[in-house]
Amino acid sequence: MHNPEPPPFSTRPEIRGTFGAASSTHWLASQTAMGVMERGGNAFDAAFAAGMVLQVCEPHMNGAGGDVPIILYGAGMDEPRVICGQGPAPQAATIDRYRALDLEIIPGTGLLAAVVPGAFDAWMLMLRDYGTMSFAELMEPAIGYAARGCPLTFGPIQTIAAVEELLRDHWAPTAEVFLPGGALPTPGQLYRNPTLAGTWQRLVKESEDAGGDRERRIDAARTAWYEGFIAEEIDRYCREEPQFDVTGQKNTGFLTGDDMANWRAGYEAPVHYDYEGHRIFKCGAWSQGPVALQCLALLKDAGLDDMDPAGADFVHTVTEAMKLAFADRDTYYGDPDFIDVPLETMLSEEYNAPRRAMITDQASEQWRPGKIGDFGYELDYDGAAGRSPVDGVMAGFGGGEPTLGPGGGPKLHRDPRTHVGDTCHLDVIDAAGNMVSVTPSGGWLQSSPIIPKLGFCLGTRLQMCWLDQGAPSALAPGKRPRTTLTPSMAFRAGEPYMAYGTPGGDNQDQWQLSFLLRHIHHDMNLQQAIDCPAFHSEHFPSSFYPRHAKPARIVMEARFAKETVSELEERGHDVQIGPDWSEGRLAAVAKEGDIIKAGANPRGMQGYAVGR
Repeated sequence: MHNPEPPPFSTRPEIRGTFGAASSTHWLASQTAMGVMERGGNAFDAAFAAGMVLQVCEPHMNGAGGDVPIILYGAGMDEPRVICGQGPAPQAATIDRYRALDLEIIPGTGLLAAVVPGAFDAWMLMLRDYGTMSFAELMEPAIGYAARGCPLTFGPIQTIAAVEELLRDHWAPTAEVFLPGGALPTPGQLYRNPTLAGTWQRLVKESEDAGGDRERRIDAARTAWYEGFIAEEIDRYCREEPQFDVTGQKNTGFLTGDDMANWRAGYEAPVHYDYEGHRIFKCGAWSQGPVALQCLALLKDAGLDDMDPAGADFVHTVTEAMKLAFADRDTYYGDPDFIDVPLETMLSEEYNAPRRAMITDQASEQWRPGKIGDFGYELDYDGAAGRSPVDGVMAGFGGGEPTLGPGGGPKLHRDPRTHVGDTCHLDVIDAAGNMVSVTPSGGWLQSSPIIPKLGFCLGTRLQMCWLDQGAPSALAPGKRPRTTLTPSMAFRAGEPYMAYGTPGGDNQDQWQLSFLLRHIHHDMNLQQAIDCPAFHSEHFPSSFYPRHAKPARIVMEARFAKETVSELEERGHDVQIGPDWSEGRLAAVAKEGDIIKAGANPRGMQGYAVGR
């Protein structure tokens, strides 16, 4: 039986209306999206404008040189579509080239980890094919914030503080932007990036000068980025200006203008799984998205309806399912253009039934991937468990994607272990039923230096590839790194229903899973499910440098009852307690008949849902 009265976890009302709604990790992006819809734009126009604003206002979480997966649904479509904005490895980026540099793991910082910056083309493809407004008009908010200033929150200031020495000593152009006047900025201070504003203004001009219809002008901007002045400067910079990275040396990059000219974002069909009257859609195995679907398959008939959504049974059962699904992720997932990924088998009842039986009342400390024919890879789990970012050098400066520093709020920390790359999320829905779920990331201020003539950093997603030829996500020229970015969309009873997601690296599908289960099984509205005490497992190897694992580790917010924590420890979990509001940055929008709903994460005092 469903619980008729969910626990009162809600910090804010669930937004409800009939016109439209937007939810994101920054209030300025949410309001930008809403403003576009008020001016007659649709959800795709709104998401584009908001996404560009996120590149200014969350520079430690994403940037113009980053990457982005998009799941979109246009009213009347049979199912959503995926746009892959994950750029591939440069043609010169081979395992042998890294081995020649005495590297066993790809660095998390600098130019050696740069991939083709895929975000811009993915955004532009969506805008061209599904939007209605002009590129020039929709760029106005982002250009305005870059030129006139965006108020800094504690998050980026914490990040800048953590890498202040790196910026001052090695990345002077980045220091000029983020340490204005040579000083660490203060909360509320306006952050400006006039060079980035100038880059965007030039893009708009080249787009408008191309003339023709709206689609022609959008394509002209895409060409300027990937074959014109931006590609030319990235090519020169990577060849001629070696940059300091986590290796302790200066290195040039492998990315070239030819790599950029030969790539464009494209459409793909989503993968999906049916669960409790809902069809959940995710990106393919070049992302970690299918891991959420396999978790649902493993949790089928687990009796979640009868479990306390913040109790030990719920946390234990969900965590043990995640351990099994994530073990399969690291054994089988990779770019489907390069390897065969047995996703159909991995989501089948025949495969998951015996794996489901492996979940007992006790926490497993083992690495337990399944066996599927001749597929698979034997990951060195003991090696991962033996690695630890103990000195701040390995995990700091761009490797990894934790969501918040200790405390989850307005306290300044300078420990680089807690301030590394993160991500944004944005969901938009309009009255016509158009929906967008998008998770922009990469191009972080702390992971790669600003290119002085362009005003933005390159992404470092290549750190997620293994320098082991046998790994499914092994590095290869032109191959997409197996990203952690994983937006989500759901149909309910056959009808388009919800777009949702969160930043958080390996934790993204963990937090999304708990949110979804509490919404489905415990009748929590969007905001209540977001606010409910959260947790994540660190049992499996991190997708980010230095690729470390912590067997049986669960990190839980302190809001969980002491009895819950004690019971989990008795079951063998290695429990680490974090601050009260330190897990996740979820956002969600939904449409139920004529009613539009939205919720946003209160953690970090930055995310907001708006709508009417």
